[in-house]
Amino acid sequence: MQAIIKVGEGKVALKTVEVPKPGPGQVLVKIFAAAQNPSDWMKLKRGWGEGEGLIVGHDFAGVIQQLGPNVSESTRSSRQIGQRVAGFVNGCMTPENGGSFTEYCVADETMLIDLPDDMSFESASTIGFAAFTACQALWQNQTLPTPFDVTKNPFPILVWSGASAVGQYAVQLAKQSGLQVITTASPRNHELLKKLGADAVFDYRDNEVVSKITTFCGDNELNVAIDCASNDESISLIAQCIGDRKESYIALVLPVEVKAKHIRSDFTYVYTLLGKPTRDKYNYPAIPEHYELGKWCAGLLSHLAKQGALSTVPIRVVPNGLADAQYWIKYQEEGKVRAEKIVYRVRSS
Repeated sequence: MQAIIKVGEGKVALKTVEVPKPGPGQVLVKIFAAAQNPSDWMKLKRGWGEGEGLIVGHDFAGVIQQLGPNVSESTRSSRQIGQRVAGFVNGCMTPENGGSFTEYCVADETMLIDLPDDMSFESASTIGFAAFTACQALWQNQTLPTPFDVTKNPFPILVWSGASAVGQYAVQLAKQSGLQVITTASPRNHELLKKLGADAVFDYRDNEVVSKITTFCGDNELNVAIDCASNDESISLIAQCIGDRKESYIALVLPVEVKAKHIRSDFTYVYTLLGKPTRDKYNYPAIPEHYELGKWCAGLLSHLAKQGALSTVPIRVVPNGLADAQYWIKYQEEGKVRAEKIVYRVRSS
């Protein structure tokens, strides 16, 4: 098969490699589309992974080509040859994990999202990494309502940087759980976020953004936020929106310090949902509770997708498939991707 392979720091090339074989609890997925994430260039530039020759990429959508040992059509997940699925892998880390910028990948059969027939593979390829991260930020380290258990008493949640891929899924999931969703974005993306369910959208570059958010909340205390930017500036502004309220929490997508001592925070690392040690700079062990959450998230996202209740991130399908991956990885590294995902069409459906 053809695959995008790491050949040096920040460098990739299209090479021919062997098709992987699914192990116990895995399936082989024939990939039709793969979506790009910031983590793709970050891993390449920061020297993560076990040397060169690793397959790059995280997100994929396609059909099940082969069932691994102990995976059968009679299992709880009812996996079948030809089933349309999407998901993510911990790409560009180890040979056995593989990656998604290729024609076939192996994936945990319990971590797959079932796709409706009317959802394109290109759109579906954007769900995995970002949507699982959004689920993790919402439910891993705090007890919030879910779309399966909608609250009857809405309270505010702040999703900072809502136009990011993670932000777009977090806005939807929070709204479908019955929460009052406040988010921030550039003005050009305000209507997009309102369509996804945001109750209020503010310009994060507005000098009065903090006062506008606190005014909107009024007597409804804001004490939970998801920071999809996770930098010093976003943390500072979110902390000001929360004020000095106790029992407050911020979910982070990157490991930054929250200096306000009264605000609890956690860095949610999406790879732990896969149930394996990460073997990277953070070196997380396998965390069974996270793996169980990951499987629950896969079920939730499958349910929402099949109900037509999950809007995928806007996409930019690039020409030439995987052949120009080096250009588009650099393009994202330069910060040129806004409110959309770069998608590679691996094969025609």
